[in-house]
Amino acid sequence: MTDNAAAAKGGAARHARKTVLKILRYAVLTLIAAIFAGPFLWLLITSFRTGANLYDLNLLVGAYSLDNFVGVVKFMNIPQYIVNTLIITVGAIAIDVVFSSLCAYPLAMMKFPGKKAVFGILVALMIVPAAAGLVITYLTITYMHLLNTFMGCILPCSVGAFSIILLRQAYFGIPKELMDAAKIDGAGELKIWSRIMLPEIKPTVTTVIIFDFIGNWNQFLWPVIIMQDPQKYPLATALQYLNGMFNYKFGYIAAGTIISIIPVILVFLCFQKNYIEAVAGAVKG
Repeated sequence: MTDNAAAAKGGAARHARKTVLKILRYAVLTLIAAIFAGPFLWLLITSFRTGANLYDLNLLVGAYSLDNFVGVVKFMNIPQYIVNTLIITVGAIAIDVVFSSLCAYPLAMMKFPGKKAVFGILVALMIVPAAAGLVITYLTITYMHLLNTFMGCILPCSVGAFSIILLRQAYFGIPKELMDAAKIDGAGELKIWSRIMLPEIKPTVTTVIIFDFIGNWNQFLWPVIIMQDPQKYPLATALQYLNGMFNYKFGYIAAGTIISIIPVILVFLCFQKNYIEAVAGAVKG
């Protein structure tokens, strides 16, 4: 009876320690989440605040309204800038998914001379900063007569070395028996790629789409360089000019920034399951 009581007491103590550790763990994670989410929450609250000191941390100020959102929509042609951003973003994503997956396919599944050298060049390209090629890219776009066009804004930001490498790694997870069976049935390489390979790497393609969406939706520098008509600016560029014109109305800037963030959040929420699967697969690989 004494041994049973001691065992029960020891079990209760272990359970108590586990409970305390779990509480501490969640408390630390909550603190970290609050630190990272703090700037966004402050921006969100600021977008609803009017007639108060925007730079204090008092979250209980009662003057909350939609005036900042109404004001920024009236001042800026938000729908036009959103359409411009969608054209640039969707165009760049479509080009990147198609051509990156096509490029990654032979690098993963075929044998040809110089294969390792090509892959090495792709890895090296990831080290080179994007700003280093701005002059050459600008001269190329000018020579192609694509200045002040959406295509001139899309092409340099479409196919990326990171997307090719990520998709190449995803192809390695597909059994080669599927390819062999398709070839026996008479399927060509293009049909194998479109009917067999792409459906098998949907989570990774979704990951590429998310990264491309975030990167292209938030484009700023290149549109400023290539676009001569402010009416063709994407939303991030237009908001930066709003920042220059309305430094004294930070509520407008905060409201415009929140409007620009909403599509990114929605895209991530729609594709987060496939994104997590792709990242988990990459970590295991």
